[in-house]
Amino acid sequence: FAAMSVVGLDVGNENCIVAVARQRGIDVVLNDESKRETPALVSFSEKQRFLGTAASASLTMNPKNTVSQVKRLIGRLFRDPEVQRDIQDLPFLVSEGPEGSPLIRVSYLGESRAFTPTQILGMILSNLKSIAEKNLQTNVCDCVIGIPVFFSDIQRRAIIDAASIAGLRPLRLMHETTSTALAYGIYRTDLPENDPINVVFVDVGHASMQVCICAFKRGHLKVLAHAFNQSLGGRDFDDVLFHHFCANFKVDYKIDVLSNARACQRLRLACEKMKKVLSANAEAPLNIECLMDEKDVRGYMKREDFEILAQPILERVRDLCERALVEADISIDKLYALEVVGSGSRVPAILKILSSVFQKEPRRTMNASECIARGCALQCAMLSPTFRVREFEVYMLYCINFL
Repeated sequence: FAAMSVVGLDVGNENCIVAVARQRGIDVVLNDESKRETPALVSFSEKQRFLGTAASASLTMNPKNTVSQVKRLIGRLFRDPEVQRDIQDLPFLVSEGPEGSPLIRVSYLGESRAFTPTQILGMILSNLKSIAEKNLQTNVCDCVIGIPVFFSDIQRRAIIDAASIAGLRPLRLMHETTSTALAYGIYRTDLPENDPINVVFVDVGHASMQVCICAFKRGHLKVLAHAFNQSLGGRDFDDVLFHHFCANFKVDYKIDVLSNARACQRLRLACEKMKKVLSANAEAPLNIECLMDEKDVRGYMKREDFEILAQPILERVRDLCERALVEADISIDKLYALEVVGSGSRVPAILKILSSVFQKEPRRTMNASECIARGCALQCAMLSPTFRVREFEVYMLYCINFL
């Protein structure tokens, strides 16, 4: 009975997506709030614990006890410079635990508690498991989970441990870019028999960026190159706006936003909204009522000024794309298409850089936020005895199998 469940999980830094395979294809399933994305959040209160969408209200109301971005902490050491940089911006407390791993400290049921990132991820995964079970009306155990290409063996093991806490059995951990490529290639009926076509996949996530170049021919996918930056993503653009307005408000309103966790959280959310507005418009306002000290604040930004502020980040995007081209060792005229996915991929300045490096117009033939979960569900169906999937071989640079 359990063998019937074929599930792909995309656990992002901010949001998670659950895809399931049915006899007629792959579906992304809805959570209790009828949404396709479930926030990767766990919130602790005096009386209970909230997961996913139920925890999102606590981000601004109870930031110190709402754990987010756990993917950045999993399987890493507290002293890792990346971890140190990340925890400066997190509203909850992270301290050094035994064996040097990070411990997340919250107040729960009236007392102070400490959880490892693996335990928190286990809670997030158990929530995703129940979303899948509700939808499939059956027990869910086997799954394929997407992971960044740069995860170390220790990080991969931590994901497996978190899955077993949730009662899941990952048949494979699959690179996020490879699962995107699989979701792209498996349904295409126009792939050549002999000379492969080369496609670039650029995934701009919330906190990391991955570029993957793949060669496709009928029934085959081969990964030619990977390039990544584990600290370059959509949140860097939010950050630029956040620090810009922190400095402005100090001068204009005589308030120090950085001294107040709740004000920080509210300004960060407003900056993320502003970034999205600037992706579609030439300018954007910012208005927050009672940000702190009972002061209402306002701000304003033009897209070109935002791009000037973000110039150092954009240079890192360019470097990464150029590195992928060098590693794949193919000339630009041999590229067939450029596919862009990920939550941070809508910033026009990023798209401009991509088309100048790869000399192709960025395409969005795939759902930017669902393709990883879909690819993982496809891979799970291929590994499951209950499904017949068309023959498709995947050659990866590095992969872990648990069959």
